[in-house]
Amino acid sequence: MALKKVLVFGASGAMGRYLIPLLAQKGFLIDAVSLDQQEYDFPNVRGISGNAKDIPFRESLLKNNYDGIIDFMTYPSYELVPFLPWIVKSTGHYIYLSSYRVYDNLEVPIRETSPRLIDSRKDVFLQNSDDYCIFKARGENILYGMTEKNWTIVRPAITYSLLRYQLVTLEAANTVGRAQLGKTVVLPESAFGVRSTMTWAGDAAAMIAKLLFNEQAAGETFTVSTAENHTWGEIAEYYHDICGLKALWVDQTDFLRCAVSGFDTFPITGSWQLVYDRLFERVIDNSKVLEATGMTQSELRKLYDGLELEIARCPADYGMSVINNSANIRMDEYLKNSGLN
Repeated sequence: MALKKVLVFGASGAMGRYLIPLLAQKGFLIDAVSLDQQEYDFPNVRGISGNAKDIPFRESLLKNNYDGIIDFMTYPSYELVPFLPWIVKSTGHYIYLSSYRVYDNLEVPIRETSPRLIDSRKDVFLQNSDDYCIFKARGENILYGMTEKNWTIVRPAITYSLLRYQLVTLEAANTVGRAQLGKTVVLPESAFGVRSTMTWAGDAAAMIAKLLFNEQAAGETFTVSTAENHTWGEIAEYYHDICGLKALWVDQTDFLRCAVSGFDTFPITGSWQLVYDRLFERVIDNSKVLEATGMTQSELRKLYDGLELEIARCPADYGMSVINNSANIRMDEYLKNSGLN
């Protein structure tokens, strides 16, 4: 029997870096595409450097008749209609990366059938935008409307990995980067008691690997996530314990001015990630993906252990490399003006 060929777009990202070894161990022939040339220690993995958004480059790849394609790329609305039907019809099984951010805050816990923002939220600005939660849902709608059902939609929760250390809306430069420099991080007090779900990228990758070529996954949607959840206040304490990160909880508008470039110019769109996700109760029912993959909640890495693992891998000089990050500069100015720095 011929080995199955698999194409992975965005192979060097947070989940891709863990997914490639899992697929290699399954014996697939893998083409791993990323912007930078990646080297792999598996004879059945070929690293390909290229821009997956470049149409001639994609066309040349799809001529290889892959049995499966796992797509970690982000496609704004104008790219969805010309691209998704084409790629679905070019392979045996297509896995589309959506996001748990498509969910509204109308059900706790969240299930795959829970209402989506694109359907339930009566915000004319959001509905007519190309915000992440909207264009991901538009991509889902295209797949739902196709006659072919050789696709699977995965909706990861917040996924942390190497140099991906999230805290509310802040990323690595403003979390572990500031901790290395002994700087205080500014966080919104409105998020302190809100529950969130963060999944280790290795576990999310394991789920995706088990959904590939899985008959139960055809034409289905899965929230790819742990069921463990914590308040943002508790998660901030994890960071403090692991890497010494000090947090100051401030007024929400003050936080957004620090965290979002140009917030005062674009206050509506600048607040959406916080207001339409991080301030929602993100408690996940992951029973559907566990049943389809045969995994159990007990084998998933606990958040504290996963953060400790990934933060330990962070370069010791990372803070100095991101010291001029714009949000870092704005936080420093806010703390100085407040007499707190």
